Amino acid sequence: MSPTPSPRVAAFENLAYGMFVHWGLYSQLARGEWVQHAEKIPTAGYMKLMQTFTAKDFDAGKLARMAKRNGMNYITHTTRHHEGFSLYDTQGLSPLDVTHTPCGRDLVREFIDACRAEGLVPMLYHTTLDWNDPRFDSDWEGYLKYLRDSVELLCTRYGRIGGLWFDGNWSRPDADWHESELYAVIRKHQPEAIIINNTGTEELGRTGHPEIDSVTFERGRPVPMDREGKPKYIAAEMCHTMNFHWGTAAKDFNFLSPAHVIEELCFARRAGANLLLNIGPLEHGALPPYETAALAKVGDWIETHGGKEGPLYRGKPCGVEGEGDDFGLAVGHDLYLFVTGLSLTSNTVAYPTGVRGPGPRPFTGVPEGFGKAQWMDSGEELKVEREDVKLVLHATKYPYGTNTVIRVAKLTR
Repeated sequence: MSPTPSPRVAAFENLAYGMFVHWGLYSQLARGEWVQHAEKIPTAGYMKLMQTFTAKDFDAGKLARMAKRNGMNYITHTTRHHEGFSLYDTQGLSPLDVTHTPCGRDLVREFIDACRAEGLVPMLYHTTLDWNDPRFDSDWEGYLKYLRDSVELLCTRYGRIGGLWFDGNWSRPDADWHESELYAVIRKHQPEAIIINNTGTEELGRTGHPEIDSVTFERGRPVPMDREGKPKYIAAEMCHTMNFHWGTAAKDFNFLSPAHVIEELCFARRAGANLLLNIGPLEHGALPPYETAALAKVGDWIETHGGKEGPLYRGKPCGVEGEGDDFGLAVGHDLYLFVTGLSLTSNTVAYPTGVRGPGPRPFTGVPEGFGKAQWMDSGEELKVEREDVKLVLHATKYPYGTNTVIRVAKLTR
């Protein structure tokens, strides 16, 4: 028997699509968020970046509006990354925070206020690893108290938040991180908050402490969760970034295309998981131009398929499976079939290897009674028929001038 999700976990799953934001001192170097570690920059030299951290181009409202326009329902923003620099006022817990820079503003407050203004859920990323706090290596108990006190500030000074997203326990897999004490702080002040602790790229989908509400798939395509016989329903989230770094990297040209993002979003939802897609704001906080443009195209695709009321958000895995990457989702009594590999818009050009093109697409798990289908992008009626236990959708080619990467057909009775 499988457990049912708590209201807060069900609400998180329904968010479907979120924006991850990595921004900090490292952004001024534009060589990725791990630049200090990778280049072995001493703490004293690295922290001189605080003297030039102005955040003059950071506009939390513009960030929130961009996320909302592009179909995202929540934003997970870094508050402190592994470098140990905080974008919030630590109230004297550390000198390495934004109040000791030319910026002087509490950027976490600006971010949370902007999310609320746009109806988005604010989630807060917080490192558990710290490269520049000496207590991390010399006073473990003292460091963990500092971490708990920092999280308590985030839980008590900004009103209700959607959740906390931790990252770094993988750096010391055999250490006692006192997770129960940390999560008790959150439950005391933010009982409805989603708690996530990233397991890293080597432990995709691994469950952990009983208080964890969602597992992570870092840059790995999610698989359906096996919840049979488990004591608690746990959600899933894939975090992915637009290139090979999480912070801005001026010489990283290997960006995802809008088509790639559409595929990752659809395949995450196929497994019942959310997609958390990262951008890295520029040196002083400006939105990165490529990511802004690419995600706008993904937002257009989402609108073409029903927007936030469509199957990508409201759809649930229902046991409907096709061949290859084809799959189905259920919304109430309706079914939606996601068809992949149609690709080319003309039959006058040969289809490349691996592209199936138009034609019959069989699906299993479709209940009896579904006899009508139409493409969501055009309204074109499609032929469906039964072959034993399978429903066969006769997928037509794209009309000239159209290619939606993954095409969605609505089935009705």
